[in-house]
Amino acid sequence: MKYEIVVVGPLETNCYLVYCEETRACAVIDPGAEPEKIIAAVAELEIKPVLILNTHGHIDHTGANLDIKEKYGVPLAIHPADAARLEAADNIELSLLLGAKTSPPADRLLADGEDIAVGRFALRVIHLPGHSPGSVGFLSGRVLFSGDTLFLEGVGRTDLPGGSRKDLEISILEKIMTLPGETIVLPGHGPWTTVEQERLSNPLLT
Repeated sequence: MKYEIVVVGPLETNCYLVYCEETRACAVIDPGAEPEKIIAAVAELEIKPVLILNTHGHIDHTGANLDIKEKYGVPLAIHPADAARLEAADNIELSLLLGAKTSPPADRLLADGEDIAVGRFALRVIHLPGHSPGSVGFLSGRVLFSGDTLFLEGVGRTDLPGGSRKDLEISILEKIMTLPGETIVLPGHGPWTTVEQERLSNPLLT
């Protein structure tokens, strides 16, 4: 597995192009905005998107779903607890600010523990409720795409509809901190970190 980070939109969302070096098959994780920037990166890497994965349903992570889906004709997947958020137009002002479009509905609903094949590797779905009810991470080997659950020395906000501080703490402590310390954590915004680094320095855990 290899990946490329494309930072998109005013909120600097990390869109990840996660691909198989052999087959060039690619999963597009969280195309939040600026589809033209994502499309340019796909072309430069000479990879072939086969699906779109949303770590959760907030507009800064889903705002380019429509353009990427139409460009490549690929299915869109999200956890069922966040599926209704895809088509909700409840924050028009933020959508305009982000240049986001209302997402099409999901073609596939993700289940905790399932493996999603991308070329010759797989991404395992880890349900991480807290930031939103349907937040998930995607794990491959020693790399975790954590969405907005865990950041470098920070955690996801829980004051948005459906957020839960208690659930967030359980998700981080029981599902992320139990991974090997060398696991690289690639968040929805900002720089990467490791499980061990967060054990030592994250305010939630120290």
